[in-house]
This record gives sequence, C-alpha cells and structure tokens, in this order.
Amino acid sequence: MAKASEVKTGNILRFNGELVLVEEFVHRTPGNLRAFYQANMRNVKTGKFIEYRFRTDEEVTIARVETQNYQYLYEEGDNLVVMDNNTYDQIYVPKVMFGDGVKFLTEGMQVTVAIENDEPIMAQMPSHVELVITYSEPAVKGNTATNVTKAATVETGAEIRVPLFINEGDKVRIDTRTGDYIERVK
Repeated sequence: MAKASEVKTGNILRFNGELVLVEEFVHRTPGNLRAFYQANMRNVKTGKFIEYRFRTDEEVTIARVETQNYQYLYEEGDNLVVMDNNTYDQIYVPKVMFGDGVKFLTEGMQVTVAIENDEPIMAQMPSHVELVITYSEPAVKGNTATNVTKAATVETGAEIRVPLFINEGDKVRIDTRTGDYIERVK
C-alpha cells in the first residue's frame, strides 16, 4: 500500500478491484479547504474513463506491472502468440488488446506487452510500420495536381488510402493508430 501522494501519471492502480491507468494526477488546494489529488484514470480492460478525488493520506494499491518488448510470431484464434526475446517464452495475448492497428502486424514485428501476475493486461504496437503495397490501381496521367487518393492493399491484407503516385511494390510508412499513409520509404 502506498499513499496517494506517491502516485504519478502513468502508474497502474488497483482501484475498486479493477486495474486502472492514471492518465492525469494533479494536486489541488482550493482556498481554505483541505488539499486533495484529482485523478483522471482509464480502466485497462474496458477503457472506461474514471474521475476520482483522493485525500492526501488515502492509501492506494500500485499494481506491479512489467512492460517488455516481445516479438510477434503468429495468430491463433482470438489470440496472438508473442515471444520474449531473452527467454524464448511464448505467451498468448488477446487480439483486441492491440486495437485496430492489429491489421498492420507482420511476423517478427516488435510489440510491447504489459503483464501483471503472469497475465497480459495491455498491448501496444509500434506507432509506425513500413509495409509493401501488394495491389494498387494504376494512376491516371494528369490527376496528380490535387490531393486525390486511391485504395491500396498492403502485404498484411489491410486496405489503406494512398496518393496516386504510389504503385505496387512501393514501401510505405503507415501510422498504426489511425491507419493513415505517412510517406513513401526508399
């Protein structure tokens, strides 16, 4: 158990039996009232937003979470199998923890997984990935003066929007959080 004054932004707390990520933690002293800590937290499993005021002497439980890089191996049902590069241990991580960016995941890619009590609680992909375009309609000459985009398929099978000058075989950088094209890679 720790005091509320020891909590920092980014900590994971056990709050009302659930794991929550502290997104914002501010000390407030309103006029002649007692000081308190205003916490904005997000439930790790459900994503629900929670606001709570901690007294300065209130006891909280800071969860012991290990965050580590893993290598993505393959997909098995609703789980992704990832491997620890040091011990070669394999763990199953539910696919939903990666969000929409999972469609850009390729074998051998490094991902970050947070584990508490031998159970994955959060997973994160790299913010940008470089993938090869496997299918793209050819551009019509003269249509490149405006910000026109076309549909293209990358090596993972995901479909994205790219500028007209992108062709099959080109390597592009993609933002995994939004699925947007960033730039062509040489």
